[in-house]
Amino acid sequence: MTAEDGHDGAQYLAGSPVRVAILRALRDDPRRPAELTDAVDATRTTVQRILAGFRERDWVVKRDAAYRVTPTGERVHDAYETLLREVERADRYGRFAATVERVGVDFPGDGIPDSELTVASDQNPLAAVDRLTELLRESSGAEIRAVSPVVLQQFNEAAAAALDGGASVELIIDRDVADASVAEFEPATDRALDDDDAEVYVSAEPIEYGLFRCDDIACVTAYDERNNPRCVLESTDEAVVDWVDEAFETLQADAARLSSVVERV
Repeated sequence: MTAEDGHDGAQYLAGSPVRVAILRALRDDPRRPAELTDAVDATRTTVQRILAGFRERDWVVKRDAAYRVTPTGERVHDAYETLLREVERADRYGRFAATVERVGVDFPGDGIPDSELTVASDQNPLAAVDRLTELLRESSGAEIRAVSPVVLQQFNEAAAAALDGGASVELIIDRDVADASVAEFEPATDRALDDDDAEVYVSAEPIEYGLFRCDDIACVTAYDERNNPRCVLESTDEAVVDWVDEAFETLQADAARLSSVVERV
């Protein structure tokens, strides 16, 4: 069997929802044609034609007047269902994956299936901001490590609330964010410099994505070209957690402390 044969088989199955429905029904239980007609809402002629096609490909056999899926038919069914789930997942996670790839983030794709995703939309453009703010506010008393390519009042207020609740915060920003913080958010900058539980680092290179790490949760935030948070992926998957920890430590190793970068008036 060649790759072209496999493609023809996949195209044959995917070419009709009724074919998929019949194979799925037979995967569950052996059935007679009349039972399949009722189960998939198709004419008897259509069902018989599809069964003939399945028999030709050795996906089903007829025994005791009922059609039964073969072991190879089971594998075809299961592989197709897996493909459908991956395509559905790609529809949901596609924007996140495309955004992190655009900025050169080598995110571990294996971590996507077990991750939750918050996506900003036209109906809720602040969904990602709100989720990150919520995570910060829920982190009182915990150790927080974060990376951000933007400075937002919501983030500053949530971080202050977490610090007030006994959290410790390590934050990495880039020089543009540091300058904006000094110019626009002087109280937050002063606290970052004075609070022993807050340590801010400044990267010499631009930062184009966000990280959040607290307890067993690791998050990666994808931003659009205007630095608006668009997607927040959060996970407890080991691959994601390890990747976030390594990414933070790499950025931290090349960053300078805020106190050595800004001048206080």
